[in-house]
Amino acid sequence: MTTGSSSKFRPSADSDSGISTFKGQERALRADRLGTGGLLLSVLAATAPLLVVAGVMPTTFAVMGIVGQPLLFVALGVVLVLFSVGYAEMSRHVHNAGAFYAYISRGLGGTAGASAALLALVAYNALQVGIYGIFGFEVSGLFATYLDTEVAWWIPALLAALAVGALGWLKIDVNARVLGVLLVIEVVLVVIFDVAAVADPATEGLSLHAFNPDTLSGAGVGTALCFCIAAFLGFEQAPVYAEETSKPHILVPRVMFLAVGGVAVFLAFSSWAMTVATGPAGVVGASQEHSAGLLFFLTEERLGGTFTDVMHILFVTGMFAAMLSFHNVVARYAFAMGREGLLPQAFGRTTGASGAPGTGSLLQTTVSVVIVAGFAVADEGPVGDPTTPVLKLFTWAANIGALGVILLMAAASLSVIVFFVRRGAAGAQAWRLATAALSGIALLVIAFYTVKDFDVLVGTGPDSSLNWLLPGIIGAAAVLGLVQGLVLRARKPEAHARIGLGNEAFQLEKAAESAESAEATS
Repeated sequence: MTTGSSSKFRPSADSDSGISTFKGQERALRADRLGTGGLLLSVLAATAPLLVVAGVMPTTFAVMGIVGQPLLFVALGVVLVLFSVGYAEMSRHVHNAGAFYAYISRGLGGTAGASAALLALVAYNALQVGIYGIFGFEVSGLFATYLDTEVAWWIPALLAALAVGALGWLKIDVNARVLGVLLVIEVVLVVIFDVAAVADPATEGLSLHAFNPDTLSGAGVGTALCFCIAAFLGFEQAPVYAEETSKPHILVPRVMFLAVGGVAVFLAFSSWAMTVATGPAGVVGASQEHSAGLLFFLTEERLGGTFTDVMHILFVTGMFAAMLSFHNVVARYAFAMGREGLLPQAFGRTTGASGAPGTGSLLQTTVSVVIVAGFAVADEGPVGDPTTPVLKLFTWAANIGALGVILLMAAASLSVIVFFVRRGAAGAQAWRLATAALSGIALLVIAFYTVKDFDVLVGTGPDSSLNWLLPGIIGAAAVLGLVQGLVLRARKPEAHARIGLGNEAFQLEKAAESAESAEATS
């Protein structure tokens, strides 16, 4: 899309210059709100480090039986760094709260962008809503443990949904401070455990066996990659906040590389520390015995009950931080889609003095409340039963969302290649295009295993209809978005041409209006 297409864009018929300026302010997120620190904390909060260490790692050891999980984190870190090379370079040219779908639109066209937009909205909603299940279950457990009170999981889950929704209306810098404090405490606690594990290893000592490639042999490796890549989700959100930074072409790439590199090192070291604490030969058995309680079992042995109690509480607050981070991303995707005609116009305007995407925030809160309420009604288990909140709501939604984001990253890799080739920059960007191609292939392989082994990921039987219904949600979102793009192209070509342009489309409208005014007065 070039500026030569500006003649296609027109302001509304009732607009004068003053109203246009006001609408422009409504249709743009407020800039200069985030620096490197605030952006990095907002992005990293979605990775929920304590949730990964306490939940994802033991599950992967237990279900897959693969000792080499630390090596998997290193390998995935390499793949995602390769992905980030092209993604970060494209972020210098595209500043849009729609991130993935904006990038895909610029490379593969508006129709593909519309498909990616709905896919992203569904995927990130799924990731966010799924956390409410495990959050509610853990809070219910805290009430039972410390207050001897039975509370159904859905009560804290619904209260958290309302609290997150309220914070979604506030300034992003307020949210960033909340996310940042919780994130730093989580990381410090996990690092203390890592040091304690290394200082007091099991009988096998400081074994590096978990980094041996031989530990990755077997049929479970592909599925283990699906588990492990979910631990990284969040780093790719940096471009979503591009419009709210003063120097997006510098800050967004910097934050992405810091996030991916930092997360890879942190996860690889922490999963290795877990194998050291149990012994490589015993980590699978210990994970099967204790499940998500393994980390707390190991900390109580080495650091005492008080430390473990604090960590358990921070496990819950860390999940809240992740929910808040994903909520912000969903609200901004809805904002970008509303601004470009993929959702009603009300979504494309900011709310109040804060400049937050309030309508998108309200949409996400409504979706969360409805889904949590639906699972609550269907739950027939006793208080404290993890089946509905954890094994169904959390597990199903998390894997649906992870599959969607993996596919979006693969499509973005292809889009990076097409974008620079069309600009005649293939030669200058050759090495970046090569990294995009490699990462795209790797991500498609992971997506293939995700779909193929979905029954293992969500714990259903091999003959369950959920094995195709759940990933089918992602397929349906992509197809419906594609249909919407085709309809827009046929019926509203001007709206179709704006897909992926974000606030640039408004600037083009202003330029066209100014040109027409100048021509009329001359």
